[in-house]
Amino acid sequence: AVLTAVLVTGAAAAAGALLGPYDIVRTAVAAGAALLAAELLLRHCTRRFGGVTGDVFGGLAETAATVCLLVLSLGQ
Repeated sequence: AVLTAVLVTGAAAAAGALLGPYDIVRTAVAAGAALLAAELLLRHCTRRFGGVTGDVFGGLAETAATVCLLVLSLGQ
C-alpha cells in the first residue's frame, strides 16, 4: 500500500512537472492529501461498520477526488 501511494504521488508530481516547478509540489501534495483522506475514511468506516461495501468504496473515491480538487484549486 505504501509503495502504491508513493508511485501515485510520484506520477502526480511528474504530471505537474509539465506545468512548471511549482506545480510539481502542488500536484504531489494534492495526491498525498487525497490518499490520506481516503485512508482515514476507510479506517473510520471499517471500525464503524465492521467492514466495507461498494458504497464505502464509492465514498472513498468521491472523497479522494474532492480533496484533490480542493487542494489543486487553492494553489492558483
